[in-house]
Parts: sequence; structure tokens; C-alpha cells
Amino acid sequence: MRRRTLPALAAALLPLPALGQAGFPNRPIRFLIPWPPGGVLDALHRSMFEVVNRDLGQPVVIENRPGARGTQAAIFLVQQAKPDGYTLAHQHLSVLRHPFLTRQPTWDPVADFTYIMQVSGFLFGTAVRADRGWADWPAMLTAARAAPGQLTFSTSGIATTNHLAMEEICEREGVQMTHIPFRGAQEGVTALLGKQIDIVADSQSWRPNVENGELRLLSVWTRERLKSIPDAPTLRDLGYDMVVTSPYGIVGPKGMDPEIVEILHRSMKKGYEDPTTQAIFDRWENPREYLGPADYLAFVKDRVAYEKRMVAKLGLSID
Repeated sequence: MRRRTLPALAAALLPLPALGQAGFPNRPIRFLIPWPPGGVLDALHRSMFEVVNRDLGQPVVIENRPGARGTQAAIFLVQQAKPDGYTLAHQHLSVLRHPFLTRQPTWDPVADFTYIMQVSGFLFGTAVRADRGWADWPAMLTAARAAPGQLTFSTSGIATTNHLAMEEICEREGVQMTHIPFRGAQEGVTALLGKQIDIVADSQSWRPNVENGELRLLSVWTRERLKSIPDAPTLRDLGYDMVVTSPYGIVGPKGMDPEIVEILHRSMKKGYEDPTTQAIFDRWENPREYLGPADYLAFVKDRVAYEKRMVAKLGLSID
């Protein structure tokens, strides 16, 4: 009989690594994005997932599901996805807000998802055509006061974070503008260039057209001014004391094994910290808003209370 050496016996008694214990992943992971393809959000996720693919040995396959005010991915997680770690989704504040906008039961934004990692936020801004004649934000407000309800602004959907922010600004200023929702920010930019709307109030699909001089950026909604477009004031510069970035992250359906959550979190954090991903943050000046599972869940709990108050204050409904 062959005797086992002491080191070999000790090694045999050691616990297997977490990946071996969970047997995860052994097939591709599906990742749902509730917006049209393209833009910074896709670029960030794809860069992160290149690292995850190498780290976990399985591809993360992105599937874009636009429509329904950015809730298609959440609907799928709640209604169809198994909590096995193989179906994940991009999560954003509209998903947290949605249950308070309708009389029909949808989901509990805290209990019905597994929070894995907060990633970033959107760089929102308000842009107009350069030939519109408005040199700055006060000029736009003057035009809005002169023609109540006639100026139009676009966002990527009814009751999205940027829609609520614009409604709050209009309320503070005592002006009326008409909201034109689209499925995504790029559709709004296209409509603005085509002179179908007056203002786009959305994430930075406007950037290339601002850089080439077709559009003028009247404000940005980040904490600090952009290094690349320093002349555009922040909302705080304009006196609103508002920072609007709509932090987003990665979630799965409720009931996921904490061990699998941590495997995914560790791997995705590597993707987040990768130099290629960080270069995308720098190029597009996106806010870095990383949170791990516990802190992300704590943020969501606090934010849900805020969203409920805001929906009631503004009297919003999608029924």
C-alpha cells in the first residue's frame, strides 16, 4: 500500500477554492442591458467583461433590451431568470423608482434583486443646437419663460432620473417645457440635430456633436466641470445645488448564492480596475462610483426611500 506524505495529506484536507466549491461558471453568462447598443455604457461593460472572460474562463454575452422606460432587463430578472448567476443585468435608478409610478404591483426594488456591484454613473448634460441663438443657460430660460410649454426637451424615457431632474429645475424656475421621451439618448440627439426638439437633457451622446461644433453644451450635471469642456457650468455653478449622475451597477435575480455573488464581484472588480476600463472612464469623464455588494445594497435602500418621496412630490404616474 502506498503511503501518502504529510504534505500531500494536508493538501488533500484543505478546502477547495471558491470557484471549485461552487462549480461556477461552467457556461456563458448572459448580461442584459436595457438600452440600445453603443455609447459609453456599452464600452465600459464590454471592457470589464473582457477581463471577466479571461478570469472566469467563460464569456459574458451582452444582450441589449431597450424599451419600457429601461425596465426590460429588470422584468426579465423578476419574471424569468433563475438565481444561478448565469443571467445578470445592468441596474439603474429607474428600476428602483418604477414601483412607485404604477398602481399595478411590479417588484420590490430591494428584495427582488441580488446586488453585486455598483460601477459608475451617467454624465448628464443639457445641449442645444449651436445655431439656436442661446449663448448660455439663462438665455434658454428666458426663451422658455417667453413661450410657456413651447420649448421641448428630450430624455431617454418618462420618469427617468434626467426627466425628474429637468422637471425639478423647471419647477424651481417657474417655467414650463414639454418633455419628449425617447428610447435612448442618441435618439434625442438625432431629433435635436433634425430640429424636431429644442433641447436634449440626457447622457453624453451629445459629446461628439458638441466637440465638432454642431451642438452647444449649456450645463453639465456632475460635481465638477468637465476638463474637456470647461466652459460648460455645472448645475451647482448655476445655483441649483444638484449633482445628478444616476449611479448604476450589476445585479442578478433575488436569491443568488452569496458565494457566487462574491465570485462575480471579485472578477468584475478586476475588470473595473483594469487600465483599459479606467482609460474609458478618463476619456468620457464618467464618475467612478464603485461599491461592493453590501455597500451597493445599503445605497439602494436609502435611494428607494428618496425615489418614493420624489415621485409623490412631483405627482408622477405612468398608469
